[in-house]
Amino acid sequence: MAKKGRKKKKKNTKPHRAFWIAVRIQIALMVVILGFVGYYYLGGYAKTIKGLKNDAIALVNNATLDTFKANQTSLVYDANGQLISTVKAEKDVYYLTFDKIPRDFVDAIISIEDKKFYSHHGIDFKAIIRAALAIIRNGEVTQGGSTITQQLARTIFLSNEKTWQRKVEEMFVATELEKKFNKNQILEFYLNNVYFANGYYGIEAASQGYFNSHADALSLSQVAFLCAIPNSPNYYDPFNNIANTYKRRDRILFNMHSDGIISDKRYDEAKSEVISLKHKPRLKNDYVETFTYYCATRELMKARGFQFRNKFESDSERENYEETYKALYEECQATLFTAGYRIYTSIDLELQDELQKAIDENLANYDEVNDEGIYALQSAGVCIDNGSGRVVAIVGGRKQDYVGYTLNRAYQSYRQPGSSIKPLIVYTPSFERGMTPNTMVEDKKLDDGPKQKSYLGAMTIRTAVEKSRNSVAWQLFEKITPTKGLEYLLNMKFNKIVKNDYYLPASLGGLTYGVSPLEMASAYATIENDGYYRTPTCIVKITDAEGNVIVATEQMEKEIYDANAARMMTSCMTGVLTVGTAKGKGIPNMPCAGKTGTTNENKDGWFVGFSYYYTTSIWVGYDTPRKLDDLQGATYPAQIWHDFMTVIHKNLQPISFLPYLGQEEPDPIYEEEPEDEEEEEEIEPLGEDEEE
Repeated sequence: MAKKGRKKKKKNTKPHRAFWIAVRIQIALMVVILGFVGYYYLGGYAKTIKGLKNDAIALVNNATLDTFKANQTSLVYDANGQLISTVKAEKDVYYLTFDKIPRDFVDAIISIEDKKFYSHHGIDFKAIIRAALAIIRNGEVTQGGSTITQQLARTIFLSNEKTWQRKVEEMFVATELEKKFNKNQILEFYLNNVYFANGYYGIEAASQGYFNSHADALSLSQVAFLCAIPNSPNYYDPFNNIANTYKRRDRILFNMHSDGIISDKRYDEAKSEVISLKHKPRLKNDYVETFTYYCATRELMKARGFQFRNKFESDSERENYEETYKALYEECQATLFTAGYRIYTSIDLELQDELQKAIDENLANYDEVNDEGIYALQSAGVCIDNGSGRVVAIVGGRKQDYVGYTLNRAYQSYRQPGSSIKPLIVYTPSFERGMTPNTMVEDKKLDDGPKQKSYLGAMTIRTAVEKSRNSVAWQLFEKITPTKGLEYLLNMKFNKIVKNDYYLPASLGGLTYGVSPLEMASAYATIENDGYYRTPTCIVKITDAEGNVIVATEQMEKEIYDANAARMMTSCMTGVLTVGTAKGKGIPNMPCAGKTGTTNENKDGWFVGFSYYYTTSIWVGYDTPRKLDDLQGATYPAQIWHDFMTVIHKNLQPISFLPYLGQEEPDPIYEEEPEDEEEEEEIEPLGEDEEE
């Protein structure tokens, strides 16, 4: 029997195939690298990067120990050149050398910001790759890639601008810093310059500011609490967002425990400690100062090319904008404390005092306070000079002794405007569409419309404005459409108009978040200015310490309303003060116009009005909205407006408003004030009747 033939062994080709695959990959990589090198040189990037490197070397070579201690005080002046305030960080006063820095601060900041600080040479490439992968994986920034040295480079020499050029130069500066200074010096510089919000630079200034104590007297929990702030000073601001600060504190303690830096006992004790903030006594930053810092910061943002927006296609688009806004705002705001600016404003301190006095005196009988000792019933007011369009007085609340910053309700709070919104989105737009003050309309009951105690039938638009008839405003707004009506507010930079506002109740002030006194003053000033809007800032110019102009504001005018429509609206609103809902609250011997506003259950009261010279808006209400029986637009708000405007017009020549086409008689100048008339009736607004 023949033997079966043996099968021929197949040659193993796997190593052979793997070899050629490896060769192809290497060839592809070489092609990519050669392409990148060619693009790098031919595209001019080599020259740019070389320039950035040379700049970085020069910056660090010229740096001395004083570079990390230097500070300049910014000064703020009023309209008459009088010094209002100084804006100064305190890191030069509270500078700590490394041997005076508590070890807990060193361990905490390294644990959360840069675990490999003592082993890298300024750049942690693995951390950068991890951060990039996290962005790809999560779709957002979830961890940082910058070392402590890079952060120091950015803080002292560069900016937070998000460009590849800045990032490359930051890396060059970081490597040069590591060559010139040792690790402990770099930590010393960082911990004395890092920003802890609220004007505090460095650990000693922050310790004194938040705990009224020296850094070496703080507990581990307090140290970790402070080290939570620099990552995002606004988000982790203990005065405003203490829950966020606590959360990051706990993360820092967890990191320190996981790294074996602290024992189980210290970890448990620190995490369970309740933080008690003890504000260091400091000069009170009043409403003028906080508004000035806000306006100055935004002007610096504008100078850097930031485009402000209030219209968004989606929630995600708004969120992205707000994130970018916040980052640049924090950066520009921080420079106010260190850059030595000279900030010149339009604020008139005499008018400021009179506005504060009018608010305080009219609400003096309400002495209820909240848990923080702040008056429960509040008011805010803004006065704009109609000649320049700039803010000359701004009061964000009643005056009382309080340490630290107080809420500036004049621009930081948003409330339902009631009927004071009608001239802006109903009546002036109606005049643009062919109606006049004499156009007849019907005050009647409407299906699903506003409920009123009575309906007066046919009347002119002028009468409807004077008597604040809700049914009329509702019908006209329906013809205009909410989309068209609210567009006027968006064009005047109202900041809290959202998609849930595009319904008919908006005609009566039913807005989701509402409006601010600053926005209302600027909108009514637009009507007085023949329909032309100007941004309501108080900044005239900003210079450096040597007088070189950094920002010089120009009040650019933007047409919002047709001039004739604005004049018709003004004419109608003069009657509000002579025969309408604010009868008797005008300025003696001075033509003036305005509109009352009262929200449901008398939770918010408004009066906004103007003369030829000034526009002033007044809001009165509780910070946590609740009913006040005698609060209406014609009571406290109109009385505050009357008292303030009467004083500041005392020596001014009466000037009538320009007539609209077809009107020949001048606006009335009355000698005696007629008696009050009952305020208008409002309906429940659509959306939350609460301050955001």
